Amino acid sequence: MRKSKTLARIRAGEIVRTCNLGHYIPAYVGQAAHQGYDCIWFDLEHRSLSVREVQAILAYAHVFDIDIMVRPPMREGAALYRYLEDGAAGLLMPLVNTAEEAASLVDTVKFPPVGNRGLDGVGFDADFGTVPLDDYVAWAQRETFLAVQIETPEAVANVDDIAATPGVDMLFIGPGDLTLRLKYQSELTLDDAWERTATACKKHGKAFGGPSFSTEEFKKRREQGAQMFIGSGEFRSWASALPAHTANFEGL
Repeated sequence: MRKSKTLARIRAGEIVRTCNLGHYIPAYVGQAAHQGYDCIWFDLEHRSLSVREVQAILAYAHVFDIDIMVRPPMREGAALYRYLEDGAAGLLMPLVNTAEEAASLVDTVKFPPVGNRGLDGVGFDADFGTVPLDDYVAWAQRETFLAVQIETPEAVANVDDIAATPGVDMLFIGPGDLTLRLKYQSELTLDDAWERTATACKKHGKAFGGPSFSTEEFKKRREQGAQMFIGSGEFRSWASALPAHTANFEGL
């Protein structure tokens, strides 16, 4: 059972170098690890892969020692923790608007006493049942993470309560959905949302992050305390003025 590079970086107060993948490209996993990324944001909300393709990508991540943070297309309980059983280091849950929604997700993906996740103990994440169950549960609680996305004005209004939710490990600004909704539903700006999220996470000791699109924005978010940064994806560099590799993060 491997240790999460994302959580190691967060606990050390460092940045998590992250890239984005949404298709079945096994070589991308190896290349991302080779380029020095800590985590791949694996988007299944807007992309569709077969179960076997997802399992293969997760297995490749263990071969190359890089985290996979899966963004699922649903919230059904067993389906969520199956991603963890198949080897995901964490889950990125879209459109989480309230502390109650966040708490429900914690209940689904964390083992007791934090949540109420169902126990298998013979999956890929448990080395197929070759480790004691108590050791496996302790590892899962310590080395897997739950990130929730702040993507609506309602989520921004509730961000302090969401950050205060036990078992939520990270808040993640979704600038696309959030900008779209702020345009029609709120007087707030995207910068306001980042600032409120930064304040809430600092207050409650939670990590936060999200995509940034320029060198200046990378630096600004780091000054606010952000730790997860998206440097590139299979289509493009997120920070368009920067090369699509971990040089994006130099100086942060």
